[in-house]
Amino acid sequence: MVPAPEGRLEAPSPMSQNGSEPQNSGVAAKAFVSMTPCLLCLYVNGVMLFSLGRRPGFLESSRYLLFGHLLLSDSLHLLVCVALYLVAVARARLGRLPCVFLLLLGDAVATAAPFTLALMSLERYVAVCLPLRHAGVSTPRRTGATLTVVWCVAAVDPVSELLYFLALDDRPNARQRTCQRKAALGRALFGRINTAFTAVYFLLVGGVILYTYVRILLAARSAAAGRSAAAAAAGSRASAARRTVLLHMLQLCLCLASTTFNAMSSLVMLSFGVVMARNVQYLLFLSLVIFPRVLNPLIYGLRDKAFRRVFTHYFLFGLRTHRKPLA
Repeated sequence: MVPAPEGRLEAPSPMSQNGSEPQNSGVAAKAFVSMTPCLLCLYVNGVMLFSLGRRPGFLESSRYLLFGHLLLSDSLHLLVCVALYLVAVARARLGRLPCVFLLLLGDAVATAAPFTLALMSLERYVAVCLPLRHAGVSTPRRTGATLTVVWCVAAVDPVSELLYFLALDDRPNARQRTCQRKAALGRALFGRINTAFTAVYFLLVGGVILYTYVRILLAARSAAAGRSAAAAAAGSRASAARRTVLLHMLQLCLCLASTTFNAMSSLVMLSFGVVMARNVQYLLFLSLVIFPRVLNPLIYGLRDKAFRRVFTHYFLFGLRTHRKPLA
Protein backbone atom coordinates (compact mmCIF):
# COMPACT_ATOMS: atom_id res chain seq x y z
CA MET A 1 0.00 0.00 0.00
CA VAL A 2 1.10 3.55 -0.66
CA PRO A 3 -0.61 5.26 2.28
CA ALA A 4 -1.96 8.77 2.17
CA PRO A 5 -0.56 11.33 4.57
CA GLU A 6 -4.06 12.48 5.50
CA GLY A 7 -7.23 10.62 6.29
CA ARG A 8 -8.41 8.45 9.08
CA LEU A 9 -9.07 4.98 7.79
CA GLU A 10 -7.10 2.70 5.53
CA ALA A 11 -5.99 -0.87 5.99
CA PRO A 12 -2.53 -2.21 5.24
CA SER A 13 -2.45 -3.85 1.85
CA PRO A 14 -0.51 -6.98 0.90
CA MET A 15 0.43 -5.32 -2.40
CA SER A 16 4.03 -4.42 -3.04
CA GLN A 17 5.14 -0.82 -3.29
CA ASN A 18 4.72 -0.60 -7.04
CA GLY A 19 1.32 -2.33 -6.80
CA SER A 20 2.23 -5.11 -9.24
CA GLU A 21 3.21 -8.11 -7.08
CA PRO A 22 1.48 -9.36 -3.96
CA GLN A 23 3.44 -9.93 -0.79
CA ASN A 24 1.99 -13.34 0.15
CA SER A 25 4.33 -14.10 3.04
CA GLY A 26 2.25 -14.34 6.21
CA VAL A 27 -0.83 -12.70 4.68
CA ALA A 28 -3.21 -15.46 5.83
CA ALA A 29 -1.79 -15.48 9.37
CA LYS A 30 -1.90 -11.68 9.59
CA ALA A 31 -5.47 -11.61 8.31
CA PHE A 32 -6.48 -14.18 10.94
CA VAL A 33 -4.73 -12.31 13.77
CA SER A 34 -6.22 -8.97 12.78
CA MET A 35 -9.73 -10.31 12.17
CA THR A 36 -9.90 -12.22 15.48
CA PRO A 37 -9.97 -9.13 17.77
CA CYS A 38 -12.32 -7.41 15.31
CA LEU A 39 -14.83 -10.27 15.40
CA LEU A 40 -14.47 -10.61 19.18
CA CYS A 41 -15.07 -6.90 19.65
CA LEU A 42 -18.10 -7.00 17.33
CA TYR A 43 -19.49 -9.88 19.37
CA VAL A 44 -18.90 -8.03 22.66
CA ASN A 45 -20.47 -4.85 21.26
CA GLY A 46 -23.42 -6.85 19.95
CA VAL A 47 -24.01 -8.45 23.35
CA MET A 48 -23.73 -5.04 25.02
CA LEU A 49 -26.27 -3.52 22.62
CA PHE A 50 -28.57 -6.50 23.17
CA SER A 51 -28.22 -6.07 26.93
CA LEU A 52 -29.13 -2.39 26.68
CA GLY A 53 -32.21 -3.27 24.65
CA ARG A 54 -33.38 -5.94 27.09
CA ARG A 55 -33.75 -3.57 30.05
CA PRO A 56 -36.32 -0.73 29.69
CA GLY A 57 -34.51 1.24 32.38
CA PHE A 58 -31.42 1.48 30.20
CA LEU A 59 -33.43 2.81 27.25
CA GLU A 60 -34.93 5.53 29.44
CA SER A 61 -31.53 6.83 30.58
CA SER A 62 -29.53 9.30 28.48
CA ARG A 63 -26.31 7.89 29.90
CA TYR A 64 -26.99 4.40 28.55
CA LEU A 65 -28.41 5.70 25.27
CA LEU A 66 -25.19 7.60 24.65
CA PHE A 67 -23.15 4.55 25.57
CA GLY A 68 -25.20 2.47 23.11
CA HIS A 69 -24.53 5.03 20.41
CA LEU A 70 -20.80 4.86 21.15
CA LEU A 71 -20.95 1.07 20.79
CA LEU A 72 -22.78 1.41 17.49
CA SER A 73 -20.25 3.92 16.14
CA ASP A 74 -17.30 1.72 17.12
CA SER A 75 -18.97 -1.34 15.59
CA LEU A 76 -19.61 0.43 12.29
CA HIS A 77 -16.03 1.69 12.25
CA LEU A 78 -14.72 -1.84 12.78
CA LEU A 79 -16.99 -3.22 10.05
CA VAL A 80 -15.59 -0.68 7.57
CA CYS A 81 -12.04 -1.57 8.70
CA VAL A 82 -12.76 -5.25 8.15
CA ALA A 83 -14.26 -4.57 4.71
CA LEU A 84 -11.28 -2.49 3.58
CA TYR A 85 -8.80 -5.01 4.94
CA LEU A 86 -10.51 -7.95 3.24
CA VAL A 87 -10.61 -6.02 -0.04
CA ALA A 88 -6.86 -5.40 0.31
CA VAL A 89 -6.09 -9.04 1.19
CA ALA A 90 -8.24 -10.37 -1.66
CA ARG A 91 -6.68 -7.83 -4.07
CA ALA A 92 -10.19 -7.03 -5.28
CA ARG A 93 -10.67 -4.18 -7.74
CA LEU A 94 -13.38 -1.88 -6.42
CA GLY A 95 -14.96 0.89 -8.42
CA ARG A 96 -13.79 4.31 -7.31
CA LEU A 97 -17.25 5.38 -6.17
CA PRO A 98 -17.85 2.37 -3.84
CA CYS A 99 -14.30 2.80 -2.52
CA VAL A 100 -14.86 6.49 -1.81
CA PHE A 101 -18.16 5.66 -0.14
CA LEU A 102 -16.46 3.17 2.21
CA LEU A 103 -13.67 5.59 3.07
CA LEU A 104 -16.03 8.48 3.76
CA LEU A 105 -18.40 6.27 5.78
CA GLY A 106 -15.41 5.33 7.92
CA ASP A 107 -14.61 9.02 8.38
CA ALA A 108 -18.20 9.78 9.44
CA VAL A 109 -18.42 7.05 12.09
CA ALA A 110 -14.89 7.84 13.31
CA THR A 111 -16.04 11.43 13.90
CA ALA A 112 -19.32 10.47 15.57
CA ALA A 113 -17.52 8.56 18.34
CA PRO A 114 -15.56 11.55 19.78
CA PHE A 115 -18.66 13.74 19.69
CA THR A 116 -20.52 11.05 21.63
CA LEU A 117 -17.75 11.12 24.26
CA ALA A 118 -18.26 14.88 24.56
CA LEU A 119 -22.00 14.39 25.06
CA MET A 120 -21.38 11.71 27.70
CA SER A 121 -19.11 14.13 29.57
CA LEU A 122 -21.72 16.88 29.35
CA GLU A 123 -24.36 14.50 30.68
CA ARG A 124 -22.21 13.77 33.74
CA TYR A 125 -21.57 17.52 34.16
CA VAL A 126 -25.30 18.28 34.20
CA ALA A 127 -25.96 15.39 36.61
CA VAL A 128 -23.37 16.67 39.11
CA CYS A 129 -23.37 20.45 38.70
CA LEU A 130 -27.01 21.00 37.68
CA PRO A 131 -28.85 18.14 39.41
CA LEU A 132 -32.22 19.90 39.47
CA ARG A 133 -32.16 20.32 35.68
CA HIS A 134 -30.78 16.89 34.87
CA ALA A 135 -34.13 15.12 34.63
CA GLY A 136 -35.50 17.77 32.28
CA VAL A 137 -32.38 18.11 30.12
CA SER A 138 -31.25 14.49 29.79
CA THR A 139 -34.41 12.94 28.38
CA PRO A 140 -34.38 10.14 25.76
CA ARG A 141 -36.13 12.42 23.26
CA ARG A 142 -33.59 15.22 23.62
CA THR A 143 -30.77 12.70 23.53
CA GLY A 144 -32.07 11.31 20.23
CA ALA A 145 -32.35 14.80 18.76
CA THR A 146 -28.81 15.63 19.89
CA LEU A 147 -27.43 12.44 18.32
CA THR A 148 -29.16 13.38 15.06
CA VAL A 149 -27.28 16.69 15.17
CA VAL A 150 -24.05 14.77 15.86
CA TRP A 151 -24.49 12.68 12.72
CA CYS A 152 -25.29 15.79 10.68
CA VAL A 153 -22.08 17.45 11.90
CA ALA A 154 -20.05 14.25 11.37
CA ALA A 155 -21.35 14.05 7.80
CA VAL A 156 -20.26 17.59 6.84
CA ASP A 157 -16.71 16.60 5.89
CA PRO A 158 -17.56 13.30 4.11
CA VAL A 159 -20.48 14.81 2.19
CA SER A 160 -18.40 17.81 1.10
CA GLU A 161 -15.62 15.49 -0.10
CA LEU A 162 -18.15 13.27 -1.90
CA LEU A 163 -19.67 16.28 -3.68
CA TYR A 164 -16.20 17.49 -4.70
CA PHE A 165 -15.39 14.00 -5.94
CA LEU A 166 -18.55 13.72 -8.03
CA ALA A 167 -18.06 17.22 -9.43
CA LEU A 168 -14.34 16.97 -10.25
CA ASP A 169 -13.72 13.29 -11.01
CA ASP A 170 -14.26 12.27 -14.63
CA ARG A 171 -13.95 8.49 -13.98
CA PRO A 172 -16.12 7.66 -10.94
CA ASN A 173 -16.81 4.10 -12.16
CA ALA A 174 -13.20 3.18 -12.95
CA ARG A 175 -11.78 0.22 -11.03
CA GLN A 176 -8.50 0.49 -9.14
CA ARG A 177 -6.05 -1.84 -7.46
CA THR A 178 -6.19 -0.45 -3.91
CA CYS A 179 -8.95 1.25 -1.95
CA GLN A 180 -7.00 4.10 -0.35
CA ARG A 181 -7.75 7.76 0.14
CA LYS A 182 -4.84 8.97 -1.99
CA ALA A 183 -5.63 6.56 -4.83
CA ALA A 184 -9.41 7.05 -4.74
CA LEU A 185 -9.69 10.78 -4.13
CA GLY A 186 -6.28 11.69 -5.46
CA ARG A 187 -6.47 15.46 -4.91
CA ALA A 188 -4.54 17.39 -2.27
CA LEU A 189 -7.65 19.50 -1.67
CA PHE A 190 -9.46 16.52 -0.15
CA GLY A 191 -6.57 15.83 2.20
CA ARG A 192 -6.46 19.45 3.37
CA ILE A 193 -10.22 19.49 3.99
CA ASN A 194 -10.00 16.23 5.92
CA THR A 195 -7.10 17.43 8.07
CA ALA A 196 -8.81 20.73 8.86
CA PHE A 197 -12.07 19.07 9.93
CA THR A 198 -10.22 16.47 12.00
CA ALA A 199 -8.26 19.14 13.88
CA VAL A 200 -11.37 21.23 14.57
CA TYR A 201 -13.40 18.22 15.74
CA PHE A 202 -10.80 16.92 18.17
CA LEU A 203 -9.96 20.35 19.56
CA LEU A 204 -13.65 21.02 20.14
CA VAL A 205 -14.28 17.65 21.80
CA GLY A 206 -11.10 17.89 23.89
CA GLY A 207 -12.12 21.37 25.07
CA VAL A 208 -15.59 20.16 26.09
CA ILE A 209 -14.24 17.17 28.02
CA LEU A 210 -11.56 19.28 29.74
CA TYR A 211 -14.16 21.92 30.70
CA THR A 212 -16.52 19.34 32.20
CA TYR A 213 -13.64 17.69 34.07
CA VAL A 214 -12.57 20.97 35.68
CA ARG A 215 -16.14 21.91 36.64
CA ILE A 216 -16.84 18.49 38.15
CA LEU A 217 -13.49 18.60 39.99
CA LEU A 218 -14.41 21.96 41.51
CA ALA A 219 -17.83 20.61 42.48
CA ALA A 220 -16.20 17.60 44.17
CA ARG A 221 -13.85 19.84 46.18
CA SER A 222 -16.69 22.13 47.17
CA ALA A 223 -18.77 19.19 48.36
CA ALA A 224 -15.79 17.74 50.24
CA ALA A 225 -15.55 20.98 52.23
CA GLY A 226 -19.06 20.43 53.63
CA ARG A 227 -19.66 18.35 56.73
CA SER A 228 -23.24 17.24 56.21
CA ALA A 229 -24.32 13.82 54.96
CA ALA A 230 -25.83 15.43 51.85
CA ALA A 231 -22.52 17.13 51.07
CA ALA A 232 -20.68 13.85 51.50
CA ALA A 233 -23.08 12.09 49.10
CA ALA A 234 -22.74 14.89 46.58
CA GLY A 235 -18.96 14.70 46.89
CA SER A 236 -19.04 10.96 46.26
CA ARG A 237 -21.16 11.41 43.12
CA ALA A 238 -18.88 14.20 41.89
CA SER A 239 -15.76 12.07 42.42
CA ALA A 240 -17.29 9.18 40.49
CA ALA A 241 -18.30 11.54 37.69
CA ARG A 242 -14.79 13.03 37.62
CA ARG A 243 -13.28 9.57 37.14
CA THR A 244 -15.80 8.87 34.38
CA VAL A 245 -14.92 12.07 32.51
CA LEU A 246 -11.23 11.24 32.91
CA LEU A 247 -11.95 7.91 31.22
CA HIS A 248 -13.67 9.81 28.42
CA MET A 249 -10.46 11.77 27.92
CA LEU A 250 -8.58 8.47 27.68
CA GLN A 251 -11.12 7.18 25.17
CA LEU A 252 -10.69 10.37 23.15
CA CYS A 253 -6.93 9.77 23.07
CA LEU A 254 -7.59 6.24 21.80
CA CYS A 255 -9.84 7.63 19.06
CA LEU A 256 -7.18 10.21 18.19
CA ALA A 257 -4.58 7.44 17.88
CA SER A 258 -6.34 6.02 14.83
CA THR A 259 -6.02 9.36 13.02
CA THR A 260 -2.22 9.10 13.19
CA PHE A 261 -2.10 5.78 11.35
CA ASN A 262 -1.67 7.14 7.82
CA ALA A 263 0.99 9.69 8.80
CA MET A 264 3.01 7.09 10.71
CA SER A 265 2.50 4.58 7.92
CA SER A 266 3.95 7.03 5.40
CA LEU A 267 6.95 7.61 7.68
CA VAL A 268 7.49 3.85 7.95
CA MET A 269 7.46 3.46 4.16
CA LEU A 270 10.20 6.06 3.90
CA SER A 271 12.31 4.64 6.74
CA PHE A 272 12.34 0.87 6.08
CA GLY A 273 12.60 -1.58 3.25
CA VAL A 274 9.44 -2.87 1.61
CA VAL A 275 9.14 -6.14 3.60
CA MET A 276 9.97 -4.57 6.98
CA ALA A 277 7.67 -1.63 6.22
CA ARG A 278 4.76 -4.02 5.58
CA ASN A 279 5.31 -5.74 8.93
CA VAL A 280 5.61 -2.47 10.86
CA GLN A 281 2.63 -1.09 9.00
CA TYR A 282 0.60 -4.15 10.00
CA LEU A 283 1.54 -3.69 13.68
CA LEU A 284 0.53 -0.04 13.47
CA PHE A 285 -2.81 -1.08 12.01
CA LEU A 286 -3.45 -3.42 14.95
CA SER A 287 -2.26 -1.02 17.66
CA LEU A 288 -3.65 2.29 16.33
CA VAL A 289 -6.84 1.28 14.50
CA ILE A 290 -8.08 -2.06 15.85
CA PHE A 291 -7.18 -2.20 19.55
CA PRO A 292 -8.50 1.28 20.48
CA ARG A 293 -11.91 0.20 19.21
CA VAL A 294 -11.60 -3.07 21.14
CA LEU A 295 -10.72 -1.29 24.40
CA ASN A 296 -13.39 1.42 24.23
CA PRO A 297 -16.41 -0.67 25.35
CA LEU A 298 -14.37 -2.50 27.99
CA ILE A 299 -13.06 0.74 29.53
CA TYR A 300 -16.49 2.28 30.05
CA GLY A 301 -19.15 -0.41 29.93
CA LEU A 302 -17.71 -2.83 32.46
CA ARG A 303 -17.28 -0.11 35.13
CA ASP A 304 -21.04 0.19 35.55
CA LYS A 305 -22.19 -2.42 38.09
CA ALA A 306 -25.81 -2.54 36.95
CA PHE A 307 -24.90 -2.89 33.30
CA ARG A 308 -22.02 -5.30 33.99
CA ARG A 309 -24.38 -7.70 35.73
CA VAL A 310 -26.79 -7.79 32.79
CA PHE A 311 -23.98 -7.97 30.24
CA THR A 312 -22.28 -10.87 32.04
CA HIS A 313 -25.55 -12.78 32.06
CA TYR A 314 -26.03 -12.52 28.30
CA PHE A 315 -22.34 -12.83 27.45
CA LEU A 316 -22.28 -16.22 29.20
CA PHE A 317 -25.54 -17.24 27.47
CA GLY A 318 -27.43 -17.08 30.76
CA LEU A 319 -25.07 -19.50 32.54
CA ARG A 320 -24.61 -17.34 35.60
CA THR A 321 -22.32 -18.45 38.39
CA HIS A 322 -24.58 -17.08 41.16
CA ARG A 323 -28.21 -17.64 41.97
CA LYS A 324 -29.39 -14.04 42.05
CA PRO A 325 -32.05 -13.41 39.39
CA LEU A 326 -31.75 -10.42 37.13
CA ALA A 327 -33.87 -7.46 38.13
